Amino acid sequence: MRTPDRPTIADVAAAAGVGVGTVSRVLNGGVNVRESTRLNVLEVIDRLGYRPSHLAAALSRGTPRTVAILVPHLTRPSTVARLAGALTVLDDQGYDTIVCNVDTPEQRDHHLAALTARHRADGVIAVSLRLAGQHLAAFRRGGVPLVTVDTAAPGLPQTIIDNIAGGRLATAHLLGLGHRRIGFVGDAVARGTEHGLGFTSSRRRLLGYQRELAAAGLDFDPELVRLGPHGPAVAAELAGQLLRLPDPPTAIFAASDTQAMGVLSAAEQRGFPVPGRLSVIGFDDIESAALLNLSTVRQPLEYSGAEGARRLCALLRGLRVRPVRQLLKLRIVRRGSSAVPGPARSGGGAASSAAVRAGRGPDEHNRSRSLAFPRVSDIRLGGHLACRMDWVA
Repeated sequence: MRTPDRPTIADVAAAAGVGVGTVSRVLNGGVNVRESTRLNVLEVIDRLGYRPSHLAAALSRGTPRTVAILVPHLTRPSTVARLAGALTVLDDQGYDTIVCNVDTPEQRDHHLAALTARHRADGVIAVSLRLAGQHLAAFRRGGVPLVTVDTAAPGLPQTIIDNIAGGRLATAHLLGLGHRRIGFVGDAVARGTEHGLGFTSSRRRLLGYQRELAAAGLDFDPELVRLGPHGPAVAAELAGQLLRLPDPPTAIFAASDTQAMGVLSAAEQRGFPVPGRLSVIGFDDIESAALLNLSTVRQPLEYSGAEGARRLCALLRGLRVRPVRQLLKLRIVRRGSSAVPGPARSGGGAASSAAVRAGRGPDEHNRSRSLAFPRVSDIRLGGHLACRMDWVA
């Protein structure tokens, strides 16, 4: 008996010699089915590779549908912000949400296989994860709607930013203040780890940095670039290397706000007043950036997650999503960590005036920069618990 590439419930019923209603009762755990019949139907389902549509079953029962969100490194502030935006929209639309944390390529592939082969969700949002051709093909074969946030994917609805343009914005901000010796602290992608997840944002921000220097007629100096694993502690060490140079930079562009925190720590340890002797700019504008009075490139993190969720909801309603490539705007947020180069300033300089413009008093501006990030168990977003999740058969 020939079956189509994607067998239907009718194909299963015919091959098992039972009615469609019997197959449906087996799939839904009905009790009025003989054990021998149930085993026969399950064997045929496995042999034909039939994948029941959770969406159709949910619609027929009038129960909430399910969306899965795949995110890398769940505790990173930028990931938390995007999740918050997505979960708010999905909760409002009546969807149940599964959050799948990905730290390695193996975890990514495990979750993707579960979502496509077993049809565990009606739709999927992939955040900051580059998907290979075989991943996209599996979603097409499974008929599972997919959108991406913070990563490009051919032919799929995608909500992204231009990281090269963002790198140019940050560098242009420092150049406009008069800095000419500008350092860069970003991510080094190690093979077999983050390399496998396809992260490119730091590398593209570095490219923007190089292009903006060239546009200003300045030579690129590789001695002013330091790359390492993502995180504030590593960034502090890298920034310390720059500040120990015989001719240290007067400004540093960090590829993320998290890394900019490390730069600020290194400046304090090395006795480089900010912004008097060193200006610092980050990228993202996470919540902590305002508390630290950190200049940064703002990308709409929460809005990007919300837009990804809205676009997936449109796909699930059978609507066409336009534009396929949704490019979000970036802008500079100038705070007290960046100023014109010059001798070290005492209190009341650029940082203090920036704090006043931001509606904060001097005491708040001088508050300690040490921050504690939440554990995974502490994170609740939109009423949903975000946690590591393993699929079970």
